[in-house]
Amino acid sequence: MTQPVQYLALAGLLFAVGAIGALVRRSSVVILMSIELMLNAVNLTFVTFARMQGSLDGQVLAFFVIVVAAAEAVVGLAIIVAIFRRVRSALADDVRTLKW
Repeated sequence: MTQPVQYLALAGLLFAVGAIGALVRRSSVVILMSIELMLNAVNLTFVTFARMQGSLDGQVLAFFVIVVAAAEAVVGLAIIVAIFRRVRSALADDVRTLKW
């Protein structure tokens, strides 16, 4: 059986990879994917602590984070599509040059 420390180390690694991806990449789609990776790392942490405590609170919180992540993905992709239609680029640097 794996130890909770291993799950927490994996969650920390996933969060670090997501944070680096969000800070370093220029593509808006990759930035959204990195944010999703960070949210999944938080879900893994919630579920790990819930299992350690023997309660369902972590699973409930993880469910709400999944709902928020789905809404974030929908709204984020809609914004990216709208920007792409106007500028013909999905790079995050091009968003600063928009003058609506």
